[in-house]
Amino acid sequence: MKLKTKRGAAKRFKMTGGGKVKRSKAYASHLLSSKTTKRKRKLRKNVVVDKRDSRNVKRLIPYA
Repeated sequence: MKLKTKRGAAKRFKMTGGGKVKRSKAYASHLLSSKTTKRKRKLRKNVVVDKRDSRNVKRLIPYA
């Protein structure tokens, strides 16, 4: 039986070529005037999901 992808997770996470899970950082969408330029620049980067959490995320996006 085919598994359904959790669409909310599919929009938030992407897989790397090596099978790791990428995510974007939080706190970058609004109230930006009080944050420093350095902090906002660092929020643009994507990061790899922690190894302990990636197993659960991979279940949510089985065909990614």
